[in-house]
Amino acid sequence: MKNIKYTIGIILLMLTIIAGCQEETYEFGDLVAPSNLVINADIVGLSAENPNGDGSGEVIITVNAQNAITYGIGFNKLVDYGNVSYTVLPSGTISKKFSDPGVNTYRISVIAYGKGGISSNLTKDITVRIDYEANPEIITALTNDDSKTWVVDKSVPGHLGVGPWASNSVTPEWWAAGIDEKVATANCFYTSTFTFTRVIVSDTYTLQVVSPDGAFTKTGDLSNGLPGIPASGDEGCYTYSGGTSAFNFVPSSSGVAADSSTETSIQLDGFDTFIGYGATQQEYEILEINADYMYLRVQGTETGNAWYLKLKPAQ
Repeated sequence: MKNIKYTIGIILLMLTIIAGCQEETYEFGDLVAPSNLVINADIVGLSAENPNGDGSGEVIITVNAQNAITYGIGFNKLVDYGNVSYTVLPSGTISKKFSDPGVNTYRISVIAYGKGGISSNLTKDITVRIDYEANPEIITALTNDDSKTWVVDKSVPGHLGVGPWASNSVTPEWWAAGIDEKVATANCFYTSTFTFTRVIVSDTYTLQVVSPDGAFTKTGDLSNGLPGIPASGDEGCYTYSGGTSAFNFVPSSSGVAADSSTETSIQLDGFDTFIGYGATQQEYEILEINADYMYLRVQGTETGNAWYLKLKPAQ
């Protein structure tokens, strides 16, 4: 009898161990797509007298949906509806400051994500007025009030540099190029020309890029896409046939203080041109400029990076 009890005890212990080793089953529950997605856009200063806002370009955007865990949001202009990059919007609320001068229509694109990544999307178009006039000295220095061509100045240290994308950092503290740094590996960086033209009659501006040896970019990862450049790749020169686009002067969005920046940026229209370095953004902040020198800052191809460029008038 004692042996029988001992055997039964062993069997019960083994069954307990086996049961304890069984994998637990987890369930998401029902995967339900977010519903009733709504986008509310309050244009600051909107009134009967100012149907497109007070000219500040600021819009308070709130999104909500049933069964949503988080949101992605993106913006583009009427002419660029095919190109949009999304950023995460966990709280469902954002203050967005548009910067293109004049009255422009923008599309707000929102993706609401639910359990298991299932999603719903919605867009909303808004028309916003932005009042901005750049310092005439900046305009004259860049365009000569007619047309002026610039090149990257390979003869000075730090003509290319990288640092953190932050409002309290305005130097290439991570790395700065030496004189002629890229001649052997990416000479297209120095042979490309950038011609800025002012048409006084129509008060418009254009940029023409001539790049006989290709476009220079850090990774080639241009999500909005210079024509012909692959989605990813190492630093180097990529085949690019050149291009022309409009541009505007806009208030810089970086938050860099006035003692370190002109607080004015060159905003390229569309995705067919670049200045010096092919970045993911079309806003190149003018840190400093005079008739013989231009110092720019742009958000790089890698998240969190700011790239610095020094240019001079072409000879």
